[in-house]
Formats: sequence, structure tokens, C-alpha cells
Amino acid sequence: MLVNIHSAKCIGIRAVPVTIEVNITMGIGIHLVGLADAAVKESLLRTVTALQAKGFHIPGKKIVINLAPADLHKQGSGYDIPIALGIIAASEQCPLPALDRYLIMGELGLDGSVRPVSGALPMVELTMQMGFRGCILPEESALEAADYTQTEVFGVKTLDEVLLVLGEKEDPSPLLIRNTEAYRRAMEKPAVPPGSYMDFADIVGQQAAKRGVEIACAGQHNVILVGAPGSGKSSIAKAMAGILPPMSLEESAITSKIYSVAGRSQGRPGLLRRRPFRAPHISASKAAMLGGGSGENILPGEVSLASNGVLFLDEFCEAPKSTLESLRAPLEDRVVSISRLKAKIEYPASFMLVAASNPCPCGYYGVGERCTCTPGQRQAYLSKLSGPIMDRIDIQLLCTPVETTALLRGQKAEPSAAIAERVLRAREIQRKRLAGTGLFTNSEMGTRELERFCPLSEDCKELLERIIDRLGLSARAYTRIVKIARTIADLSGERDILPVHLAEAASYRFLDRRNILDL
Repeated sequence: MLVNIHSAKCIGIRAVPVTIEVNITMGIGIHLVGLADAAVKESLLRTVTALQAKGFHIPGKKIVINLAPADLHKQGSGYDIPIALGIIAASEQCPLPALDRYLIMGELGLDGSVRPVSGALPMVELTMQMGFRGCILPEESALEAADYTQTEVFGVKTLDEVLLVLGEKEDPSPLLIRNTEAYRRAMEKPAVPPGSYMDFADIVGQQAAKRGVEIACAGQHNVILVGAPGSGKSSIAKAMAGILPPMSLEESAITSKIYSVAGRSQGRPGLLRRRPFRAPHISASKAAMLGGGSGENILPGEVSLASNGVLFLDEFCEAPKSTLESLRAPLEDRVVSISRLKAKIEYPASFMLVAASNPCPCGYYGVGERCTCTPGQRQAYLSKLSGPIMDRIDIQLLCTPVETTALLRGQKAEPSAAIAERVLRAREIQRKRLAGTGLFTNSEMGTRELERFCPLSEDCKELLERIIDRLGLSARAYTRIVKIARTIADLSGERDILPVHLAEAASYRFLDRRNILDL
């Protein structure tokens, strides 16, 4: 008897259908075909043991299991449950009338328990696209898709519960993920622990830097903070997480799918709401930063995990230059393409780069007479800030050491909550302006959007021409100044870009207009 079970495979953040075909005929042996990797081949022994533990027998006949399409590599342990169901249905040991109405994935334990798999969100989206009644997933994986109410998402813990859903003899509604105890427990936990973010009110001084990061957060612009140790660079960067607005539904879906494919969101109910804040160590390899893996099993890297959020790189100039230069394409294109001999995967990489660096190897250049570096050492240290990289960083901020008197007075600054309100208002303005374009923030605008949404008056054009001539900026730097000016206008509630906005935007490119060694 031939039986088909619907399953899936993730390619990037997109799922493609995989059909598990099981046929039992006269003969002996169990044969698995369809370009399965070692993990899938090992599933046969797990599946047979789990079926026997649940009281099923393995027919003493020839069992052929085909994973179609046969030219697509299959990885992972998520095909355990479909294979087990195929053996049960093909041997007619248990009636499963709803078997062809669901997309099914999950790993089996030897006792028949179900373990989580990655990629639940793309699979649920595929379920809706293909018109299935619903999706059956391990409970931990199904929690990720709790916000998808357009289809039935069942969260199961054992093979018996899978059979209950497919048997249609009992009401399976208690297994719908939003009806489970696991969902209720997960919803009771606070999404963000109170006090987990540093508050700008606790950071003394640095008003200019705070203004710069507020603009950066409002328009998702890349920013670098240059200053001596202890000037507050890392504190300001970490406090940015507390002023970023919640993600929109579209942004949340994209970021959540990346985390789902990477296997980093199991046990969390629904879509991600807080913007990610990734802070990899400077020793991270190019593969860890951009993503990679063997064969077709390519996982997203830090630039993708930071999508619609922040990628914070501390001690920027200490990182390997090859790693820094590898950020060029993601910063410009907002996607990362990873090519292997047998596969090419694209992941979203629309992140806000926040970099922090000392001005020299000892870190104290510009702080009295404390610097012990030679001009050559300073020049070599900052040479990692290449022209192409600096061209892609919109806002460049200088953090000077805070005066002792200011520290002793302990005067409180503006709290993060007040800054977050302004950032949220600016983001809402951008969302409405860019509706229908597929873009969310000013930093994502291209040439066409600049012409449409950022018209400049004659006064603005004259000022911008003088700025470009004086600083010798590239065409990319020109467009980024206009984008920053648009964000400053949004923060001010202005409909049009004014000369004062352009002047402030140009002031944040101090590394372009003079040698850093003259600071």
C-alpha cells in the first residue's frame, strides 16, 4: 500500500514541500531513498524503536521510503514522525483519515516522545500557502507559530497525540497550541525582564553622542562611537536597546523566521516583538558573522540574526580586517548571499551597525598627555576604518571623557523612556510615508525613494553642494546625509527637509572632513 505524508524543508527563510512516500510490498528490508543525509538515515532505527515502544509492529516485508523530490537534499531529524506515520498507515495498523490534510514534522525519541525541530514558522506559512487544514509540530516548535491564527497549529508531545489528531475519533482542540498549558505558562513570563536595559538617565554627560544615537535609532542609521576608554561608548550603545521601538508585524515576521530557521526561538510564544541586539566578540569569524555551514545546511550569521535590530561591534578596530570588510555588502544591500558548491542561500540582513572604537592602540589619544602611541601606530590602527566601510556608516560620533565635576554631581540626564517616545513617533512617520514600498525606515530608501520622499529646496541644494565640495564626499555619503536629514526632520515633526537639518546631518561625518589624528 502506498501512502503520502506532507512535510517540508527550509531553504533560507522559505520552506519548500517535501513528500514522504511509503510503500510496503512483498520482500524484505527497509530502504530509504531521496538524497537523505546521515541524520535522516539514522532516523530509521529511532523510528522503528519508537513504534515498537508504542505497541506497533514492523511488517516483515519490503518497506520503501522515498523523500520527494529526489534531487533535493534532506537534512535533520524532523522527518522521524512522517516516516513513522507512513509505516503505520501503509501497514494499516491504525486508521488515519486526516493524514493528507496536515503538514507534519518532528523528531522521535526512543520512547515515542516528540522533540523540537527548527524552521517552524516557514513551515506554517507553507501550510497556509498550500491550503492544508493545519500543521502538526512538536510543542516547543509550535509555540513559535502561536500568532498564526489563520490555520490550525497543533503542538504535540508524543506520537500518541499525533495519532489522536489524525484519527479524527476525538476532539483534538486541546492540542491546538494556544490551548496548551505550555502556551499559558510561556505567556505568564515577562518578555523582557524589568531593568534589563541601561537607562540613558544613568549615563553622565555625552549629550552630543546621545543626540546622535537617538537619530540613529529613529532612522536605523549605522553609527560609530570613537573615544577613549571609560568615555561611555559601550554604555551608550547598550542603552540603545531600551529606546528602539517594537517591531511592526512585517518586521517581526521576517526576524522571527530567521531565528526559527536558526533554532534559536524554541520555547518562546509567538513572534519576536523586541528588536534583537547582537553583540558578537571581535574574534568572531567571517562564517559566524555572515552565516555558513556545510553543503546545503547553511545557517544565518550575526548580520542576519540582527535583522531589524542592532549589531554592536565593540573594539571595532581590533577585529580582523577581513571580517570588517566582509560587512560591506550586507550594509549596502541589506541581504547576505552565501554560496556553496551545491547551494546558494540568501538571508535578510537589514540591521543597524553600532561600532565602538578607541582612537589609537593605547586608547588615550586626545586625553591630555596620556597617549604613548606614535603617529605611525595611530595611523595603522585606524587604517582598518577603510573608506568603503566609513562611507557606509552614516553617523560618526566623538565621545570625550566626562569631567570629574559632572561625575561627582551625579546629575540625572533625560531618561530612555522620553527618548523612546520621540523615536517611536519618528518611526511611525516613516512607516506611513513608506507604506506600500516594502521599506520600513529612512536608511533603507534607495534613489527612487529619495527623489520621491526627500525633495530639497533651492537653499538646501546650495548648502548641500557646499558641503559636498568642502568635504569631498562620495555619492553614497551624499545620499546618506540626505537620509539622516530626513530622519532629523521626522524627529522635529517637520514635513520638509530644512537647511538646518542638512547642516546637522553633515556634522556627523567628522571622520570624512578631517584627519582623525588632528582630533
